[in-house]
Amino acid sequence: MPRDGGVGAPGVDPQQLWLGSGQPRRGRKPTYSREAITEAAVALADAEGLEAVTMRKVAERAGAGVMSLYSYAPDKETLLHLMVDHVSGELPTTDPLTGDWRADLKAIAHLQRAHMLRHRWLPAALSTRRIPGPNTLAFLEHALAALRPAGLDGMAKLEIFAQLTGFVAGHVGHEIAQAEASQSPERAAAEARYLVAVAADGRHPELAEAISAPGRPATPEATFTRFLNRLIDGLDTD
Repeated sequence: MPRDGGVGAPGVDPQQLWLGSGQPRRGRKPTYSREAITEAAVALADAEGLEAVTMRKVAERAGAGVMSLYSYAPDKETLLHLMVDHVSGELPTTDPLTGDWRADLKAIAHLQRAHMLRHRWLPAALSTRRIPGPNTLAFLEHALAALRPAGLDGMAKLEIFAQLTGFVAGHVGHEIAQAEASQSPERAAAEARYLVAVAADGRHPELAEAISAPGRPATPEATFTRFLNRLIDGLDTD
């Protein structure tokens, strides 16, 4: 019996998943489509978070029977593969490239950040290995084309794209958590008082110097841009 959850989805066959028809092979003509089931799962994750995505709740949202869902996605892990690739179709893959690979890579990272903020479950969904589907591969192709002027070998380009995506996912996950925590003004004020007290105790001179330095723009966009610039500008092409 298929189960909700599970890690690694060892039974996922990439060719069957992405090159097959996406329809049950046997039985009567299906009432639903894999795309409709995936859209229902994405809508549920967008509204309630990744933890809410169970086969039962997806079936309810799609108006289908739970058992019928297993014909399209035998387990939750397969469904997550479908969800990630489905929303990857929102990412532009035909935007013209400037030929400045660092600038183009930064633009790609900003697209990824905006994309993950639209679908806040994505950073967690990307934390484990995903089998790239057609939409994911199209965006990967775009990123590899952006890296062509860098003169790197193929593996280095793949590693850089993986590093970039991991950075964006980690940063967005932290950004979301910080935004949720900062909804409490009392908590934010308490944290600020604590840091001031620690910096004044004489045992943390480096911290005291750091927090007394002139402030920088603290908006989420500005913070992300600073971190991203440090990452991309420091990449070694040797």
